[in-house]
Amino acid sequence: MSVSVFIDGAVGTTGLEIRDRLSARGDVSLLILDEAHRKDASARRHALNDADIVVLCLPDDAAREAVAMIDNDRTRVIDASTAHRVADAWTYGFAELEPDQSERIAAARFVANPGCYPTGFLALVRPLVRGGLLPADALVTVNATSGYSGGGKAMIAEFEDGSAGTAFRPYALALGHKHVPEMTRHAGLAHGPVFQPAVADTYRGMVVEVPLHLAQLAHGTDRHAVARALHAAYHGCDLVRVSDEAPATLGIEADAGTDRMTLHVFGHDELRQLRLVATLDNLGKGAAGAAVQNLNLMAGLDPLAGLTR
Repeated sequence: MSVSVFIDGAVGTTGLEIRDRLSARGDVSLLILDEAHRKDASARRHALNDADIVVLCLPDDAAREAVAMIDNDRTRVIDASTAHRVADAWTYGFAELEPDQSERIAAARFVANPGCYPTGFLALVRPLVRGGLLPADALVTVNATSGYSGGGKAMIAEFEDGSAGTAFRPYALALGHKHVPEMTRHAGLAHGPVFQPAVADTYRGMVVEVPLHLAQLAHGTDRHAVARALHAAYHGCDLVRVSDEAPATLGIEADAGTDRMTLHVFGHDELRQLRLVATLDNLGKGAAGAAVQNLNLMAGLDPLAGLTR
């Protein structure tokens, strides 16, 4: 028996990818509104209440409105927007974040899909804070670059028609990016990280870096202890892996086209510095792949169905 799914906002980049991933599956039945009814409030309300699971791929305000339109106690929700990522009534949809996070997601009615940048940041930082290696009051910086598909249709068009006029664009230069509260809360930090995002002239892929000085870490912690903590945190995980290799360079496309994430620990013993790096696909583990993984968990299906390792 298949689970019925309605994707509200299935015409955006993330929504289209989720729909494509689910459309060929026999264990999922998609509820689809035709173009004439896609924005009709009555048709949307019916679809939102008829589905077993709703996936919201909408701007924040529209996502909140969609949740308010659900008037039954049965329909479950995955919200891919920023609207509910730090809301108390919502379960955070990063299945590998905590030892029991996948079980929490499986039991939840409301799940907030993580942001792509926070996914890489949290994968690197949360195990260190949880294990006491990185103090909760540490002052942390995160540098991250995404493929331009993360910016939606307008940015995709800008880079693909050549009007972007650059191969690399830092943004959110005034700080205060909307991902910072999500990073702070779910890492267990007392202070928000200094977040320095950028977009590169490649369609998909992402690299997230957290530089640390050993003086920021608990006494006696070295790069080997950090690597052991990450290995322990993700032991047995199918989609998050910790590399033991030390390549001279890393490409932003290293995990593009997959739903996995790879973590690296680079260090310089004499300088007592670390460079923690995560590579992932901004549309895979950073968006659509995470939503499909959460849907699988909530529906009691194979957790890896529709995902690429």
